[in-house]
Amino acid sequence: QVQLVESGGGLVQAGGSLRLSCAASGRTFSRYTMGWFRQAPGKERQFVAAIPSSGGIAYYADSVKGRFTISRDTAKNTLYLQMNSLKPEDTAVYYCAARVSGVVVDIRALSQYDSWGQGTQVTVSS
Repeated sequence: QVQLVESGGGLVQAGGSLRLSCAASGRTFSRYTMGWFRQAPGKERQFVAAIPSSGGIAYYADSVKGRFTISRDTAKNTLYLQMNSLKPEDTAVYYCAARVSGVVVDIRALSQYDSWGQGTQVTVSS
């Protein structure tokens, strides 16, 4: 497992933007499959975006496709989520997740990840 620390959440008006960051420990960050998930009050945690260890194509939930962008900076051991055109329904606690080793069968599934951050609150006002 690795330690993950999210930052960048806050309150923003609808249509605005935020960039979330996730600082990861460990020397092999480039080998981790990384993902972002979110959990709204009273709802289950759901997939938002993910990027495989190979740095290949990113995956997005349909609800955020075209508005959110996931990226990673291996030199800084940091994962990002750029969120544009935010909507009130994007309000949630956002979690960073990592899969340190092993084969990822379904990059969108919570069960595939073995390390989680503490979460950062994103609130979008209408």
